[in-house]
Formats: sequence, structure tokens, C-alpha cells
Amino acid sequence: MDQKKLEQEIVQYSKDNGYLAEHFAVASCDHCGHQRFNVSFNADEGVAARTCSSCESEHAIGDSDEYIEDVEDLVRAQCRCGGKEFEVMGGVALYASSVAVRWFYLGLECAKCGSSAVYGDWKHAYDGYAEFLERL
Repeated sequence: MDQKKLEQEIVQYSKDNGYLAEHFAVASCDHCGHQRFNVSFNADEGVAARTCSSCESEHAIGDSDEYIEDVEDLVRAQCRCGGKEFEVMGGVALYASSVAVRWFYLGLECAKCGSSAVYGDWKHAYDGYAEFLERL
């Protein structure tokens, strides 16, 4: 993964969105340490999940585990090249003078072609960005 490239993608996207991402984390499987995933999300509902492409463990992203069961329409991320396996980076913008998450950005880098982009973003109100990013 070109972490710098994906981080720059998130930063530029977040500048355009009006809520600058300042903190970032890269996802790895809690069970096997692998860093490639199939990703499903619904930006309208503010939920996302990743499935490890090595051991097939499922992981909710951020606090999605609290809401994802109620969401019917999850979209499976797919690159324009057809790739469906990604490395995942999350970025967050915070409320002023706070550690609370204001906005979340879901950045993905395609394992097949290496292209990267922000696939989803949504407003948030999670108190404690470090804990939130640990749950990436």
C-alpha cells in the first residue's frame, strides 16, 4: 500500500468536503494481520464493514457494529478495473478543540491495479477519534 498516496487522496477529498481529515489509520485483520479486504458500506447510513481476504474474518469499521444489522442496502466496493480487494485507510476530521470525530472518510487502494480513492464519507459524532480509528 502506498500509504502516503492514499492519505493525500483523503486529505484532498476532505478539503473539498470542508472538513479536513487530520488523523488516519490503516486496517489490518484482528485475527491474522492481513491487510487486504472486501469492503461493503452504505454512506447514507454511515456504516461499513470489511472481510479479510485471507481468513474471511468480518470486521465492522468504526462504530458500524452498532448499526449495520439495521441497514439493508450495503454496496460492495469495486474498483473501476473490476478489483474487489482493497487495502483500507480511514481518516477523520474533528470538531474544533475536541477529540470527537466530526466526519469520517473511507479510503481504499485497489490490490489489483493500485488506484486509490475515497469511496465513502459521512458525518459522525463519536467521542474519541483514537478509539474510533483503532476500530478501523
